Amino acid sequence: MKTEKKRIAIQDTYGEKFQNCWGCGSKNEQGLQLKTYPSEDGETCITQYTPDKQYTGGVPNNLFGGMIATIFDCHGTASAAWFAHKNKGLELTGETVIGRFITARLEIDYKKPVPMDEPITIRSCLQEIGERKAIIKMEMEADGLIRAQAQMVAVSVKDKM
Repeated sequence: MKTEKKRIAIQDTYGEKFQNCWGCGSKNEQGLQLKTYPSEDGETCITQYTPDKQYTGGVPNNLFGGMIATIFDCHGTASAAWFAHKNKGLELTGETVIGRFITARLEIDYKKPVPMDEPITIRSCLQEIGERKAIIKMEMEADGLIRAQAQMVAVSVKDKM
């Protein structure tokens, strides 16, 4: 009998003091609580989110750019944590306390407006990994169209941060 592998969100494996982020912290009840999951083959990471109307920008019914950046930020750092973890030959389990990454640089190309109240999908892949940094490429898609693309340089943090 085949057992189904439980999907574990990367953010849910952050150490206790790193779980309060407004965008992705599982302990921040007022936050977005974004969740990022590695693909089955571990080569990409995926986040899905449906923006609430309160996050509209200057153009009605479109997500404002700062929220797009926030979503890329949280998804990208979680992706970097996963790729570094995988690079060490480790798996993601319920007992994992994954190394935490933060954004050193985030570049975004806004391609098309992102609609409100519709699911968006963000996919990432690893471009480069070093001892302390990872370069992550990301795409944000809604309604079958690429809405924004980003590249992030993320760096690992020491537990003392």
